[in-house]
Amino acid sequence: MAGDPEPHKIPLAFFRTLAGSEPVREWLQELPEGERRAIGKDLMRAQWRWPVGMPLCRAMGGGLWEIRTGLATGRTARVMLCLYRGHLVALHGFIKKTRATPDEDLALARKRKKELEQ
Repeated sequence: MAGDPEPHKIPLAFFRTLAGSEPVREWLQELPEGERRAIGKDLMRAQWRWPVGMPLCRAMGGGLWEIRTGLATGRTARVMLCLYRGHLVALHGFIKKTRATPDEDLALARKRKKELEQ
């Protein structure tokens, strides 16, 4: 449409620990290629459509969002991220085994977000 802003891609960064590891990138590399590709596709969709809502992305409160990926294997993957200095930052990734997002996964993502902002 005339007057609509040009779509632009928000850069995606991976949270890096003080020791230099990137836990989400390492988690992704351990997954089978098909699952990695499906998660990557959803992360790219979020980059191009930000801010994006359900069913792809759900706000988790406190500036955290989860990217929700249904995998061909029947498993469900989640990547927790935040928006920081114009970047989407992948804080934590996991295969979801329960209906609710486990408290420990939320706590870890919040801890990493706090470290990022220090």
